[in-house]
Amino acid sequence: MLANYLIGLREGLEAGLIVGILVAYLNKLGRRDVLPRLWIGIAIAILVSLGTGAILTWGPYGLSFQAQEILGGSLSILAVGLVTWMIFWMGRNARELKHDLHSRLDAAVAGTAIGIVILGFVSVGREGIETALFIWASVNSGQDAALGTVGAFLGILTSVVISYLIYRGFVRINLGTFFTWTGLFLILVAAGVLAYGIGDLQEAGVIPGGTHAAFNLSHIIPPTSWYGTVLAGVFNFTPAPTWAQFIAWLVYLIVTLLCFIRTVGGKRRTTQQRAEAVESPVS
Repeated sequence: MLANYLIGLREGLEAGLIVGILVAYLNKLGRRDVLPRLWIGIAIAILVSLGTGAILTWGPYGLSFQAQEILGGSLSILAVGLVTWMIFWMGRNARELKHDLHSRLDAAVAGTAIGIVILGFVSVGREGIETALFIWASVNSGQDAALGTVGAFLGILTSVVISYLIYRGFVRINLGTFFTWTGLFLILVAAGVLAYGIGDLQEAGVIPGGTHAAFNLSHIIPPTSWYGTVLAGVFNFTPAPTWAQFIAWLVYLIVTLLCFIRTVGGKRRTTQQRAEAVESPVS
């Protein structure tokens, strides 16, 4: 539940910030007349995201066991790829997001009416579809479906409230710090989802080695214990992973964490250097 709550909170806050930037800029331009088109695009994006979640939830029931495992494993790995891309994209572009959206909105306002609808759809739809896919993968990997869905809903609801308060100027948060720490957490969650996806493909016979565990930590972390349940629910921890699952989990975790820390650290150094250059211009 906690993992899905943070997924919903982060993705919802991203979408909420984007909507707030677009609405505020249209108000600044004095083009409130095109706001309905923007809301139409956002509404379509929400409906598509809900439809994606529904298809993922009920679509595979008519498939064979092997087909379900192949679909589940493949979509879990796809979800990991999308959420990893999202984490790095936000880490690199968070500070330029406002300027980029303003440029796109200027082009859309100057173009046809459908351009505003498309901009609203694309801006929110990407986060919505990513959220639906990753939450489905997280729930499908062993979480309680009801609790996972409730957690995601509460996260999205919280993000809507925070986004509105930020838009109205009532709340200020350090978005860089927020996206950094939630990014680190989601990398840990994504590593577990990746291991689960590998396990699904092994059960389907696509990847060999599904019958031999690399090690067994059940005597240290019993799956039925409260902490074993928490680790399984939040990070998709399994006490007896196969070698393919363990290697994929470890390699993904090490490589992604190192790259993310380097990206965030490099971005902060660049921002600090720019600030110092402004404060102490060279004559």
